[in-house]
Amino acid sequence: MNRAHALVAFVRTLWVSRRRSRASFLRWQDRAYARWRRRDVPAVSFYAGRRDLPVIDKAAVMADFAAFNRAGITAAAGWEAFAGTRRIGELTVGASTGTSGNRGLFVISEAERFQWLGVMLAKALPDVWRRRHRVAVILPLHTALYDSAAQSRALRLSFHDLNQGWDTWLPALRAARPTVIVAPPKVLVWLAAQGGVSPQRIFAAAEVLDPPDRAVIEAAFGLRLGQIYMATEGLLGVTCPLGRLHLAEDVIRFEYEPVGALVSPVISSFTRRTQILARYRMNDLLRLSAAPCPCGSPLQAVDEVVGRSDDVFRFGPIMVTPDVLRNAVLDADRAIADFRLVQTGPARVVLTLPAPAGLMAAQAALAQVFAARGAEVEVVAEVADLAADARKLRRVRVAFDAQ
Repeated sequence: MNRAHALVAFVRTLWVSRRRSRASFLRWQDRAYARWRRRDVPAVSFYAGRRDLPVIDKAAVMADFAAFNRAGITAAAGWEAFAGTRRIGELTVGASTGTSGNRGLFVISEAERFQWLGVMLAKALPDVWRRRHRVAVILPLHTALYDSAAQSRALRLSFHDLNQGWDTWLPALRAARPTVIVAPPKVLVWLAAQGGVSPQRIFAAAEVLDPPDRAVIEAAFGLRLGQIYMATEGLLGVTCPLGRLHLAEDVIRFEYEPVGALVSPVISSFTRRTQILARYRMNDLLRLSAAPCPCGSPLQAVDEVVGRSDDVFRFGPIMVTPDVLRNAVLDADRAIADFRLVQTGPARVVLTLPAPAGLMAAQAALAQVFAARGAEVEVVAEVADLAADARKLRRVRVAFDAQ
């Protein structure tokens, strides 16, 4: 039965998202969304009896977790299960890594676990029906979603925990001889330097993919780097065969809130029935593509996942998004391949480079960015080691409470 759920989702994903116009796809999405809103949304107590769908966020969901899932599972019960078997009856409990300091829970059914697998395979490995893949997943948190993939006859999956020393799992990774590797960009950069693995496909996941990292990874492996855009809230997007990231609009309806020239998505996951996420505000920042992708997919293409809205630098009413800051640093000097930029106060930022080369140029470039916007900002520049760890890499981040 579980494999049947995966197969149906696999076929449905291929059918819905290929060889149709954008207008035709949106009509299909409208019908699917309307059916979900009518049938499933009122089944949880938060939406029972109400006609409106207010925009919610992680804080609202975690404040009354039981009100958003059919089983009435509380946050306390969810965290207890997550610390143990990660099961409550037939349901699976998972959680985010909590990079922002605010961890979120999710609960899914067995059917939803395998539906996720079918959608993921159709988007990332559509040839899985005729070719057996060995997939290595390198992430800081194991979830039951990967267990469902491991149960598939179509692939062999190995999980490697980033919370352990990287050298400790490298021999096992090499022994697995993966044909596909899914890992954060910083790990792919590190693997490229270690050698000993020769995948046929590589996907960046779990972190923002910055242009310098892409260049290093693709040059080292001789492969086009794909992306899997996924969060606690579900699968949000996967790269097409031409290398363009497409949003998973066949399972999620996206609305957008403007943040400067970027947008922050508000999502409704219209294929999930156990835990309802309707008009849920993400804190990600996207640059949407204005043109359709040559691959022919009707799904919205994304030029870049830039970062997170809570990493936008704010100086009073003046706002500077992470992409502007990143580009200012990297474009200042070709010698700069890595950096950290942290807003530490209402008018103070700290730039850290691993070596002196380019430091003064980057400091001046940032000062120019702020001055051009009328912001008086102290830019502190320093040289220090940029240590890698299991946490998500955020080159640009805010480290103080503006409130």
